[in-house]
Amino acid sequence: MRTARRGTPAPKTLAARLVAGLAALIGLLVVGALCPGAAVAQSPAARVPAQGQAAGARAAGLHISEGRLVEGNGNDFVMRGVNHAHTWYPGETQSLADVKALGANSVRVVLSDGHRWSENGPEDVAAVIERCKANRLICVLEVHDTTGYGEDAAAGTLDHAADYWIGLKDVLAGQEDYVVVNIGNEPWGNTDPAGWTEPTVAAVGKLRAAGLQHTIMVDAPNWGQDWQGVMRAQAQSVYDADPTGNLIFSIHMYSVYDTAQEITDYLNAFADAKLPLLIGEFGGPADQYGDPDEDTMMAAAERLRLGYLAWSWSGNTDPVLDLALDFDPSRLSGWGERIFHGADGIARTSKEATVYGGGAPDTQAPTAPGTPTATAVTATAVTLGWTAATDDTAVTGYDVVRLGDGTETTVASSATTTATVTGLTPGTAYTFAVRARDAAGNRSTASPAVEVTTDEGGGTPGGACSVGYRVVGEWPGGFQGEIAVRNTGSTAVGPWTLAFAFADGQTVTHMWGGTATQNAGAVSVAPASYTATIPVGGTVTLGFTAQKGGNNTAPAAFRLNGAACATA
Repeated sequence: MRTARRGTPAPKTLAARLVAGLAALIGLLVVGALCPGAAVAQSPAARVPAQGQAAGARAAGLHISEGRLVEGNGNDFVMRGVNHAHTWYPGETQSLADVKALGANSVRVVLSDGHRWSENGPEDVAAVIERCKANRLICVLEVHDTTGYGEDAAAGTLDHAADYWIGLKDVLAGQEDYVVVNIGNEPWGNTDPAGWTEPTVAAVGKLRAAGLQHTIMVDAPNWGQDWQGVMRAQAQSVYDADPTGNLIFSIHMYSVYDTAQEITDYLNAFADAKLPLLIGEFGGPADQYGDPDEDTMMAAAERLRLGYLAWSWSGNTDPVLDLALDFDPSRLSGWGERIFHGADGIARTSKEATVYGGGAPDTQAPTAPGTPTATAVTATAVTLGWTAATDDTAVTGYDVVRLGDGTETTVASSATTTATVTGLTPGTAYTFAVRARDAAGNRSTASPAVEVTTDEGGGTPGGACSVGYRVVGEWPGGFQGEIAVRNTGSTAVGPWTLAFAFADGQTVTHMWGGTATQNAGAVSVAPASYTATIPVGGTVTLGFTAQKGGNNTAPAAFRLNGAACATA
């Protein structure tokens, strides 16, 4: 979050935000120095919520389906909007109309539950909702008093925020098509962020027990930036605790997210696990602690069809993040021009919610993908690639299906045109095809099939190479590994490529001795200059750090330049 100016009693000044960001970065450096990769966030569990998992009744309006935010008619809704500091500027009632006129389809509205600032009462909140509806905007309502709890002594609790929402139950009733309830802004600081999970689950449960069926949004700890990966690690368990299944996670991206890899790793982890996520706040202008990579944030959000809400319309303590200067839509800042009119910006990517007549539900399925090809075949895994499908709106993902006996079973999903299927049986023939999905959930016909026979397994004892794999160190959410590749043949090997696959969603974050590229579980390693040749009888050693979930199974097989290696 960034805060209000003009003498308004703000939740945090820009300087405080930068201090928090510096603390985060210092923490990353210190932990990384002690244990490489230890500060990398843990991936959520690979288990995907099953269809029909929710035990309670779903809301008639906005809800979660197959890991995505959809409208009551099942049409995908991708937020493209901004944050607006209503609680500090209640007189700026024209702002929602101005935001809409620039193309936004949603707005996140700052409210107070009375713990830290003047409470926004039922009449005021009802008026905000009506202004959102009048301007054909989906309205995300958030309590700001929780910001930085556990580190900022003035912050309120999620439990107090939940009571506030329950007190607004009559105002919120019937607004499920138009309103998302963001329980509390950045509800945990950098102190013991693991403490975020229990009160988050409790607050969600309290709202559901009170009868609220709206989609609920939950912000991450670490002042919303989750740089220690707590929300990423606990997302599945928090999602499962909501009996309605109508829960979406919100990550805030500021100077902690200054590289494309950090951004795509985080967003892809949720997309791959089919856990609903959006970028609830983000900034672009550089500060002394880093330069957020807003281009990647916006491009990745568009590629994955994830929502984003830029911070913020106007009124920041330091105007560097004002999208509009002095609430004047004719005076957009450079940051505002980037958000509204730049590549992957709001004007080019926003679609109005169909509840406002923004278009009929999408019923047209994508075209079939191209015939898949198989690479990196091992005893237990295969990587498939195919040419992209097309769609009248956008292809949002692909499902790899295994065919047999007149039935098909989905065995892998991907947001790109490659996927790795794991858990196969050695020496077995399989038939695979691919189906494309669009934003509304329409599936294409199956692609032409490909037949794949897995290797017999066990490597080739006494062959041209042998590989030793071991875990050097392990911590919650990550580990350090080592791979020793020995040339057991009669001629030197070089240059070389080593291929293997992870079965449990592990993701290499850094490697020395080589360069790793990864598609889903399949990893390909090219040598560094000093390991480019493996002499006869010689060994090169690769070290790496990686993210992991609950399991950390070692790769079952390795191939050097396409030939199977013995495993030591």
